[in-house]
Amino acid sequence: MDLRNIAIIAHVDHGKTTLVDELLKQSGAFRANQAVAERAMDSNDLERERGITILAKCTSVEFKGTRINIVDTPGHADFGGEVERILSMVDGVVLLVDAAEGPMPQTKFVTSKALALGLRPIVVLNKVDKPDAEPDRALDECFDLFANLGADDDQLDFPHMYASGRAGWADAELDGPRKNLDALFALIVNHVPAPKQQKKQDDDFRMLATTLGADPFVGRILTGRIETGRIKVGQTVQAISRIGQKIEQFRVTKVRAFRGLMQQDIEEGQAGDIVSIAGMTKATVADTLCALAVEEPLEAQPIDPPTITVTFGINDSPLAGRDGKKVQSRVIRERLMKEAETNVAIKIKDTPGGEAFEVSGRGELQMGVLIENMRREGFELSISRPQVIMRDNDGTTEEPVEEVTIDVDDEYTGAVIEKITGPRKGDLVEMKPAGAGKTRIVAHVPSRGLIGYHGEFLTDTRGTGVLNRVFHGWTPHRGPIDGRRAGVLISMENGEAVAYALWNLEERGKMFLGAQAPVYTGMIIGEHSRENDLEVNPLKGKKLTNVRASGTDEAVRLTTPVTLSLEEAIAYINDDELVEVTPSAIRLRKRHLDPHERKRASRAG
Repeated sequence: MDLRNIAIIAHVDHGKTTLVDELLKQSGAFRANQAVAERAMDSNDLERERGITILAKCTSVEFKGTRINIVDTPGHADFGGEVERILSMVDGVVLLVDAAEGPMPQTKFVTSKALALGLRPIVVLNKVDKPDAEPDRALDECFDLFANLGADDDQLDFPHMYASGRAGWADAELDGPRKNLDALFALIVNHVPAPKQQKKQDDDFRMLATTLGADPFVGRILTGRIETGRIKVGQTVQAISRIGQKIEQFRVTKVRAFRGLMQQDIEEGQAGDIVSIAGMTKATVADTLCALAVEEPLEAQPIDPPTITVTFGINDSPLAGRDGKKVQSRVIRERLMKEAETNVAIKIKDTPGGEAFEVSGRGELQMGVLIENMRREGFELSISRPQVIMRDNDGTTEEPVEEVTIDVDDEYTGAVIEKITGPRKGDLVEMKPAGAGKTRIVAHVPSRGLIGYHGEFLTDTRGTGVLNRVFHGWTPHRGPIDGRRAGVLISMENGEAVAYALWNLEERGKMFLGAQAPVYTGMIIGEHSRENDLEVNPLKGKKLTNVRASGTDEAVRLTTPVTLSLEEAIAYINDDELVEVTPSAIRLRKRHLDPHERKRASRAG
């Protein structure tokens, strides 16, 4: 059967997963009466809640005798570790661009990787039926983007289509018949080359592992594209690392291929096809699975270095162990090591004492997703403030810088520019109008300056601004960046917060919790209205006397407390503070709960 392997690239929310749903429907991958969840490809709970794609997924459709393997890629740069390896499995990419927004920064990140690999993209302008769509402008911007990224003449001569993923049509002309996606299927078959590997069916078997999964019944599963030869169930093969070291020899227990949304067991995989193989115990991503006669590994994409580090420790607060079942450092370590196996963008390092682990990754979102997953699995953790990883270059300390693209209403541009260029040490690169009453700002800002900025940015723009960031490069260290200005209110007692006490404390600042919430000594219960930390007693009830007023006592009315999300809490804390994360609560606390220890530590620091 004729084969095509393509990846779909798009910015977050440009409709990529919805378009794949329609491709599956129209190719007959679903029965007419089959119940299918919306955005069938986003199978993970967090992906559904956040409306983003985190893990790359494969699927396959058939069109007039040609099988098209489609890989849905993550759009967030935090999950870029996935993207680079996936692009090495495919022969073409479909770049999906929102006709109203045009190409966005996350698109730029993945597209630059695709162009560097010599892939020739197909551009699909999606959502052209939106009232504010400007497909011609979006198409011009795509051309400019390709030119800026150093595309060659072949890549600049890209075919394009107009589409509406939700309505299920794609046409070469803007005023075409708008019936179905056949024109897009035909363009993929005609434009994307068949895998070169198909001609190498008789060579020795070789395959580069690009994603790692686990199945409770068959164990480790590695997915990749077969570069040469064939693979059969029962065959004995070996795994060799990127530097050519032999890792293990094993017997293949299962070969699975993607057919629609499901994986089916097949007897034999052929060169060019994307398959999953089971049977190994040690082999991992970027290793080469090959016949025993092969000695040279396949070239694997280098993985971009992590940019931030967060310390995961055991929860040692007085409320530890009440909520989660997994609290020991040994269990936390096992879970983190398992994560590092399947997610190559994450690195784990033990700290002296063995009670905490340094986890390095690509960004706050990636860390937030890992912590959220662990919390749902029943873990209790204490999390430190993220630290940016510096590097030494010939005696100069360098720090990572990100390119930030901001779309904001004109009236808020002053406040945004002042924040990113002033205290956050960013450089303004470009500022231009972006449609009615909006401005697009592009700046290069140190990663340190962006930790915790997103919440502040939403406040400054009344929730209307859109901020996107992507790793740009390294720059000499830009000096100290101020953290949070305000101090915090710290509980000096253990027990349950009393409404009357919280009501009296409201003039001191904003509260993070309500009445009856459990508190302990050293726990942060609110933000102080001044710059210093203040110890307070949230348990102090009203002194009762036997004198009664003629009317009833004033009922205490509390202001609604500020609830911080996981990412906001991690970005909010200072270096001497921690976030306590349990399956049902997120609490802030001081690293040293005892006030005397805190004083000693501050003097020593």
